[in-house]
Amino acid sequence: MKILADENVDYPIVEQLRGNGHQVWYVVEMEPRISDNAVLDVANREKAILLTADKDFGELVFRQKRVTTGVILLRLAGISPGCKAEIVASALATHGDEMEQAFTVITPGAVRIRRQASV
Repeated sequence: MKILADENVDYPIVEQLRGNGHQVWYVVEMEPRISDNAVLDVANREKAILLTADKDFGELVFRQKRVTTGVILLRLAGISPGCKAEIVASALATHGDEMEQAFTVITPGAVRIRRQASV
């Protein structure tokens, strides 16, 4: 799977996903501090799902109707980076095919996938 990890994603998550064979671009390694709109543009250009901990992407997708390849929002505060990496890797292994063209929220106990409305 192609994934663009936003700069607020812990590096152990990026490392785990790369180790699992995913193609992962990391904003920190590319162009830190770019705007959320620019992050979505990069994800769309690369046909990658955006992995982020920034709730503002919900605003861009649902209220502003920005089209995306998919967004995965991490709601894993208070958990060690290593545990977060395991949770994210497990969610992708189990639900990865469902996450394209969807807005997914990963929490410690659940994976919620909401399909994007057609524009």
